[in-house]
Amino acid sequence: MKISQENIFEIVRKIPKGRVTSYGAIAKYFGTVRSARMVGWIMNTAHGYSPYVPAHRVVNRNGLLTGKAHFGGENTMKELLESEGIVIINDKIVNFEAVFWNPIEELK
Repeated sequence: MKISQENIFEIVRKIPKGRVTSYGAIAKYFGTVRSARMVGWIMNTAHGYSPYVPAHRVVNRNGLLTGKAHFGGENTMKELLESEGIVIINDKIVNFEAVFWNPIEELK
């Protein structure tokens, strides 16, 4: 599958509630390991995109909420994740490994 905005959004729509993935994991799924920044840039365009794309479920490789500035409020991304049961302290997901959703493993 080719990496594109629609293909990335298709993967992000499959992330279950209460789980997160990373920009790099999505890039790796498409076979473009070094394209994490491109995935991040594309995710910045997800807000207001229809059909709904749960962009708040994509974070950096360390579980940091690096995309939070694109949600229209300082705490919006955090609040969305917390409403799904994810614990966040200092903009970092607690137990990141436990809630991490790997598209390569999950979409075999």
